[in-house]
Amino acid sequence: MTAVPVRLMRLHAASRRFPAALALLAVCAVGLRGALYGHWDDYGALQLPLTFEAVCAAIIAVTAGSPFGEPERATGRWLPYLRLGAAATLTGLASGALAAAGAGVFPDIVRNVAGLTGIGLLCAAVFGGPLAWTGPLAYLVVGVYGLYTDWHPPALSTPWIWPARPPHDVGGALCAAVVFAAGLAAITLRGAREHPSGDGPG
Repeated sequence: MTAVPVRLMRLHAASRRFPAALALLAVCAVGLRGALYGHWDDYGALQLPLTFEAVCAAIIAVTAGSPFGEPERATGRWLPYLRLGAAATLTGLASGALAAAGAGVFPDIVRNVAGLTGIGLLCAAVFGGPLAWTGPLAYLVVGVYGLYTDWHPPALSTPWIWPARPPHDVGGALCAAVVFAAGLAAITLRGAREHPSGDGPG
C-alpha cells in the first residue's frame, strides 16, 4: 500500500473522530457487560442489549459526517472507499464488541446493529452527521414496542421490526440487511449532507 492511501485513511479517520468512536463503542460494550450482572426479567433482558445496539449505531452514524467538511475531496476517487470502509469497519467492531460482552446470539446482534446503523447512515445522508443519531434512537422506540408486543399480544409480525423477531429469522435478517445496504450505498456515493455552517458531508 502506498503512502498516499495510508495518509488518506488516517486523515479520514481523524476527521470522522474514529478514535473517539472506538472508545465510545468500547464503553458501550463494557457498560452492557456490567449491566448484565443486574437482575432483569426476560423482557428487560431483551430490551437491554437492543438499547446498547442502538447507541452503538448512533455513534457510528454520527461519524459519517465531519465538522471539517471532506478534505479528501481533492482525491475524489478514494473518498467513496474511505466512507464505505469506515462505516463497515465500525459496524463490524461494534457487533464484535457487543457479542464479546455477552449481548446475546451473534446473528441477532449483527442483524440489529447493522439494521440500526443503516438507518443512521440514511439519516446522515438526509439530515447530516450531527443529526444522524436520531434515526437509530427513534427506531429503538419501535423495536422496544415490538418486543413489548411479544410479551403482550397481539404480537407484531412484520419483519421490518426485526428486533422483535427470533435471532435466526430470515425475514428480519433480510430487512435489516436491505436497510444496512441502503445506508452504506447512500453514505458511500453521496456522503453525509452538508450544512452551510460547515458540518461536512460523509
